[in-house]
Amino acid sequence: MRYILITRRALSIGLVLILAAAFVLAGVSNQYASGTAAQAQARRLPVYCVETAEKKIAITFDAAWGAEDTAELLEILAEYDAHVTVFAVGDWVRKYPESVKAFYDAGHTIGNHSDSHKAYSELTYDELLADMEACSAAIEACTGARPRVLRAPSGDYTDDTIIAAEALGMQTVQWSVDSLDWQGLSAEEMVERVTAAAENGSIILFHNDVKNTPDALREILRILSEEGYSFVTVEELIYWENYRIDSAGRQYANAA
Repeated sequence: MRYILITRRALSIGLVLILAAAFVLAGVSNQYASGTAAQAQARRLPVYCVETAEKKIAITFDAAWGAEDTAELLEILAEYDAHVTVFAVGDWVRKYPESVKAFYDAGHTIGNHSDSHKAYSELTYDELLADMEACSAAIEACTGARPRVLRAPSGDYTDDTIIAAEALGMQTVQWSVDSLDWQGLSAEEMVERVTAAAENGSIILFHNDVKNTPDALREILRILSEEGYSFVTVEELIYWENYRIDSAGRQYANAA
């Protein structure tokens, strides 16, 4: 009888130990699952601005409407030795190839701004790829060069937007300073807004074919030039390798 009692006690102790180990393992498993889920839920971010000690800024234009001010914009940019990136919609490229070529031949770069300005958050990954590729093909046919940067229509991006752009060799770029020219601000209002917010590594958003943008641009470039800033393309401003992007979209170069 005693032998049987000992065995039962040992079995009871063993069962307790097994249950305790199961609870520990379950806790570890839950922690791992939570960590994995958190990583999966972390949203991919485009570049909004760049951390740099150099006094350089990227001026950008989204081009989706007309093109009547192309010559005037090019004249103003040349006056201040400013090089910009024009994010062009594919439909705009096909409609105004002479403007695209004029910007490109003057030393500016042409970025991808979708093919027909559809909301990217409503497209599947395959639809995103097809749309981006159609725009890139139109730009390459016009300039001979494929775009290296993408800006989603209206800045409406998703994780798939960034992943699809990377698959096509492009970095996704937003902006840190919005001129709000598209809201019909006066030139004076835009000048005050942009010059107050601009800093090293800023990416500034304008649109072409907007009434007050040329006058605002001329004065903004004058003021920022006097403050020692130079104006480079987005491709020249951002880091292409060995970098990180913080939660605000600021891009940093990793220590060598």
